Amino acid sequence: MGIRVRFLIMMGILSLLALIALGWSSYEFSRRAAMDEAKNKAEIIFKYLMAQRQFYKKDQSPLISELVEKDRFYPSLMSGFVATRKTFDYFTNTMPGFVLKYASTNPLLESNRADNNELKMIKSFKTTPSMKEMQGTMTKNGIDFFYHAIPMKVDNKKCLNCHGDPADAPKDQVEIYGSTQGYNWKMGEIASTLVIYIPISGAIAQAKQSALILLGIGAGGLLFTMFFIGIWLEKGVVEPLEKLNERTGEISLGKNLDQPVPIKSKDEIGSLARAIDRLRISVARMLTRR
Repeated sequence: MGIRVRFLIMMGILSLLALIALGWSSYEFSRRAAMDEAKNKAEIIFKYLMAQRQFYKKDQSPLISELVEKDRFYPSLMSGFVATRKTFDYFTNTMPGFVLKYASTNPLLESNRADNNELKMIKSFKTTPSMKEMQGTMTKNGIDFFYHAIPMKVDNKKCLNCHGDPADAPKDQVEIYGSTQGYNWKMGEIASTLVIYIPISGAIAQAKQSALILLGIGAGGLLFTMFFIGIWLEKGVVEPLEKLNERTGEISLGKNLDQPVPIKSKDEIGSLARAIDRLRISVARMLTRR
C-alpha cells in the first residue's frame, strides 16, 4: 500500500471521527438549548398560573362564597382547579401541544387520574416533603415532553368542603361528579400534583436534522479536501519520490551519470534529491578514476 493511500486512509479515519464528534456536539448543544427553552417556558407559565390561583383564592373565592348559595356549585366559578385549567385551555388555543394536568390518585374528574409516571411523582413528593418541584423529560403517546411538576397539598379547610366527606359536599357538585371518587382527602396530605407538559419533539427533531445537515456538509467538505490532497500528494510527493527512486536505481547501475537529478524544490524531497545528486557525482568520479 502506497504512501498516498495510507495517508488518505489515516486522514479519512481521523476526519470521520472528528465529524462524528462535531455532529454529536451539535446535536447535544441544540438538545440542551431546547431543554433550557422548555424549562424557561414551564417556569413562566407556572408563575402565571400560581399568580392566577392566588388571585382566585384571595380575591374571588371569598366574594363568591358570599354571593352563591351553600349547596350551589358552579365549577368554572367555584373551583380553583377548574379556573386554572380553563385559563390554560384558552392559552393552548394559541400554543397547541402544551398540556396542564392536576394528576391525582383520587380525582373528582376521571380525566385527572394520575398515570404511572404521575403516580411516581406524587410518591416522590410524599416521601420527600422538602421537594418543592420536579422536572425532567418523558414520552407520552409517542410525543416527547419536558415536564415541570409541583405537589398540591391540602392546606386549608375550603379544600375539604368539596373533597372531604361527600355528605358535606355541595349537592350540585355531587350531582355533577358523583360521590364515589374525589373525596375523603385529608388535611396536610399531598393529594395530587400539578404538571405542565411542554412538547419538545419538534425541537429534538430539529436538533437531529441540524446535526445531520452539519455531518452532510462536513462529509462533502472532507471528500472535496481529500480529493485535492490526493492530487497534491500525487504531484508533490509521490511522483518526485518515484523519480528519485528511478534515478537512484540508475546510479546504482552506473547509468546516466552525466544527467543531474532534476528536482530543485527546497523541502525535504529537494534535500533528498541533492543528496542523491551528490551520490551521482561521487559514483561518476569513482568510475572515471578507474
